[in-house]
Amino acid sequence: MPTDRGPLWAVSPLDGRYEDRTAPLAPYVSEAALMRARVQVEVEYTLALARLDATSFEIDPTLASDMRVVYKEFEESDAQLIKDIETTGARGYTATNHDVKAVEYFLREATPEFVHPWLHFGLTSEDVTNLAYRLLVTEAMEEVLQPRLRAIRSTLGEFAQEYADIPMLARTHGQPATPTTFGKEMAVYASRLGQTLATVEERTDSLAGKLGGASGTFGAHTVAFPDVDWVAFARSFVTDLGLEYVGLTTQINPGDDFARLFDALAGVNHVLIDLDQDIWQYVSRGYLGQEAAAGETGSSTMPHKVNPIDFENSEGNLSKANSDLDFLADSITTSRMQRDLTDSTVKRNIGAALAHAFMGYTKLDVGLEKVVPRESVMREDLQANPAVIGEAIQTVLRRDGHPDAYELVKDATRGESITMADFESLIEGLDVPASTKAELRDLRPEHYTGIAADLARDID
Repeated sequence: MPTDRGPLWAVSPLDGRYEDRTAPLAPYVSEAALMRARVQVEVEYTLALARLDATSFEIDPTLASDMRVVYKEFEESDAQLIKDIETTGARGYTATNHDVKAVEYFLREATPEFVHPWLHFGLTSEDVTNLAYRLLVTEAMEEVLQPRLRAIRSTLGEFAQEYADIPMLARTHGQPATPTTFGKEMAVYASRLGQTLATVEERTDSLAGKLGGASGTFGAHTVAFPDVDWVAFARSFVTDLGLEYVGLTTQINPGDDFARLFDALAGVNHVLIDLDQDIWQYVSRGYLGQEAAAGETGSSTMPHKVNPIDFENSEGNLSKANSDLDFLADSITTSRMQRDLTDSTVKRNIGAALAHAFMGYTKLDVGLEKVVPRESVMREDLQANPAVIGEAIQTVLRRDGHPDAYELVKDATRGESITMADFESLIEGLDVPASTKAELRDLRPEHYTGIAADLARDID
């Protein structure tokens, strides 16, 4: 076995087969990213302490700028040093076996000695970590996942507009039903995605952080400086980081904000899984063609095949993401008494859940770029199913007062292979005005789409 293992030896496909596709998330959900965010929280917290009148130290603007450089220009070598301090000991430190304490010792290497007593002052590791995770998840959502979702929403909106008039046989319960248009069906998904994405964006903006010490009481803070309004300090510090503030906590942030976000993201994924499955069906029925990629193999034995692999891959990844998101939402909102470490392990998998979601969005986006509606196939399928205008005929007859219109058309069409000629005969035998007969004779499946085109064009 190789000692220098690359992606081919990765345990997870996210860091193996899919490494290049999940790379955009690495700056936000990797262990190095978590280290960087923890350094940011520790630095900003120390600077905030220095601004208090009650504390006995000051940090001038030059030193403050130098301290911020530590996290703004955080490099792989910095992450490795923190890891070494944690696991094997480095720079004279004994191995901490504690990732947050290792960050504190790392910052001693970047700050003058008079700052050292104030690093991590009064904090518990969860004060730092809960804020770090929320900073990272916010960035991951805003910089990576939400832009990809907006791109999919835009593509669906373009489909709705461009293909608003293309008639298509609808199927309810898998059976031929009242016709629609391809654009209108894409508009439905554009609308659903827009609504669920808005909820995701709202819940991303409302992530909330805690800062309250070992059991959420500010015990260490108040024993050192009883006259400081530590709640006001914490609120100001957390909101300055761009997060909302949660004041009543145990040692850990309850995580309800994360649960709400993960539930909302799972809602988006459910919409897109539904879309993946419908597009798969449209490809299977020949309604959509796919542009074949040069050199790509669809089957190891059937050379003619162009499989809908992008939509299948998307469906699989989104299903995996939702499984992980549901688990995360359930797990991180529970804790034994004031603290246990279950959530620490679980939260390390947030990145995996987001990565599977991102993979699903990416593959869906790629797949949508390849599909081309086949209008002729859709029209032929409509013309092969004239029975779908039965609804229109019985409704017109009802309008004109026919007492048994539904039963009349039902007896003539249900379970039968009916043709347009059969409808002609049915219409000819009706005891209705000539104008009504003319109206009914003009009905065609490809024209019976209601206001589907207008609905498609009205999508924002």
